[in-house]
Amino acid sequence: MTPASIKRFFVTLRDANPHPASELEYSSVFELLAAVLLSAQATDVGVNKATRRLFPVANTPRQIVALGIEGLESHIRTIGLYRNKAKHLYATSQILLAQHGGQVPRSREALEALPGVGRKTANVVLNVAWGEPTCAVDTHLFRVGNRTGLAPGKTPYAVEMQLLKRIPPEFRVDAHHWLILHGRYICQARKPRCWECAVADCCDFQPKTPAP
Repeated sequence: MTPASIKRFFVTLRDANPHPASELEYSSVFELLAAVLLSAQATDVGVNKATRRLFPVANTPRQIVALGIEGLESHIRTIGLYRNKAKHLYATSQILLAQHGGQVPRSREALEALPGVGRKTANVVLNVAWGEPTCAVDTHLFRVGNRTGLAPGKTPYAVEMQLLKRIPPEFRVDAHHWLILHGRYICQARKPRCWECAVADCCDFQPKTPAP
């Protein structure tokens, strides 16, 4: 994609959705961190279903620790890999209490030091909670970046670096949401819906998928 195509791509996405937001449900930075931690290899719909049970009972690090790992498991067992995720969320809550006064740290290094929190999760929290211009490369962003020619790369980190380099500054804060939603609903894995894509004319993908 050329710089002109990239700008037109994001102008179009912005015009269609001026204020994009995460589809995860949360009401605090800790709830956001917990939801993103639970979302690995799970859908936002599935995570929201579980956190609607969990958060009314325990939505702070202290309450999670008080609930215990088994109690935590009982609230999130509908999510894939729930046992490991319960251990990670419990251990993360302990660290937040012991090292951060029960607050979610704002630095990437401190976030990535938490159990179950990698670069992608840290990027989501930094972007969604504090508006930092990060791009959390999940399967959707990796696919869209490569398929469209926006940010080709062989690894999520390579795609992330390309995105940060090529996305114009005025779009960087919201780009993460636009690209996830675009990958989730239009530029889908098995069959991109090119016939109803508003940015198909900006994209390098060929041949375009015809309407069914």
